[in-house]
Amino acid sequence: MNRRTFLHTTLAAGTLASLQIRGADKIGRKHRTALVGAGWWGGNILGEAMASGACEIVGICDVDQRQLDPTVEKVVKLSGDQPRKYRDFRELLAKEKPEVVIVATPDHWHALPTIAAVKAGAHVYVEKPTAHTIGESQAMVKAARTHQRVVQVGTHRRLAPHLIRARDFIRAGKAGQIGLIRCHLNLTGGGPEQALPTVPVPPELDWDFWCGPAPLRPFNGGDPRQPDQGAGNRGIHPRGHRMYLDYANGHLGDIGVHWFDQVLWITGEKAPRRVACTGGRPIKGAPILTAREQTSDAPDHQVAQFAFEQFTMTWEARTFGGNHAEKGEAAGTYFHGTKGTVHLGHKGGWRFYANEGGEPTFDAAQLNQPDAQSIRESWADFLDAIKTGRRPVSDIEEAHRSSVCSLLGMISYKVGRSVEWDAAKEQIVGDPAANQLLRREYRKGWEYPVG
Repeated sequence: MNRRTFLHTTLAAGTLASLQIRGADKIGRKHRTALVGAGWWGGNILGEAMASGACEIVGICDVDQRQLDPTVEKVVKLSGDQPRKYRDFRELLAKEKPEVVIVATPDHWHALPTIAAVKAGAHVYVEKPTAHTIGESQAMVKAARTHQRVVQVGTHRRLAPHLIRARDFIRAGKAGQIGLIRCHLNLTGGGPEQALPTVPVPPELDWDFWCGPAPLRPFNGGDPRQPDQGAGNRGIHPRGHRMYLDYANGHLGDIGVHWFDQVLWITGEKAPRRVACTGGRPIKGAPILTAREQTSDAPDHQVAQFAFEQFTMTWEARTFGGNHAEKGEAAGTYFHGTKGTVHLGHKGGWRFYANEGGEPTFDAAQLNQPDAQSIRESWADFLDAIKTGRRPVSDIEEAHRSSVCSLLGMISYKVGRSVEWDAAKEQIVGDPAANQLLRREYRKGWEYPVG
């Protein structure tokens, strides 16, 4: 495969090539750049880093050789860079001394590499949510500020041109005073979840390191080199970790954080006062975890309510009955105001439904491929923040607040009651048991971060 074909098939050639030229003209010397987590989404981010023309890829780290090798091969074909391979991010940081680090690991591995990288002097682009627990996320903010590094989080919808226009529309008061914001996710599927058998760990995968500070569960995954079969009943690795609560926080921590981030970004609110979340697994069935087989343990539906000073935000998600009843999209956000309703879709743009009726105002989505995202704009903002010394649009502190919404929802779900949040102290009020869930014990050999 030649360079032009590779760009066209994996990185949307035309626009990315022009970005590469512009980036090279503006930057001159390239940033020494490394990737930690060479899976699907890490590849998307790395593609934009290379296309910017501002980055020399010097190292790639992954505990699964089946992801590491193909990613390195693609970098060599596309850019001519010769990144070295690593299985331990600490060795990568020590030997390569990168100036920019991309962290695109599962959630439970966001905090430690990010903190280590900023302490080593690198700027970081880390995927959302910021962390698996609120305490880890707090430590990430502290580290970024202490070491004065730029940390951009992958809440890239803040940079989508059509969503910026939606924000401006709402902020201008054209929907009136916003009193209720509804976020939803409705996916296809249904029926009991079938337990997957424990299988031998592939020789190319360091499963103990993959689990890292989280509990060591039996391996039930597949081969990342095989075509993806969808999210219905994946093993933990690759791409199934989000539904296993030892490593992520279900759909609330995956998709929910995108929608909550939009709400905070548009409204200017910082944190909810109270959070209540309920849900369960009546469709998927009770979780199974034995030495021989296991299922996921994330809920198959959740309903959460977030009380802010000026409005109420709700989250409703289900993994069954995905019939596109909500304006034809599986995910979206509704801003209900005194003059009408603004619907922000996932991939289909946004609409304003005025109280007076008539045809809704429509603004088409402006998203990039692959995977309908705005990483291109987010990466450009990240580089500009490094160049100018300003904070990026999806700064770690902003994304921390959005992640806190998701993580508080999961805490409420786990303890079975609402929780009151003191945003100034970043503590749960009057509930010691819930407060303990702001952190968790790490597995032996790993130390919980303090920033």
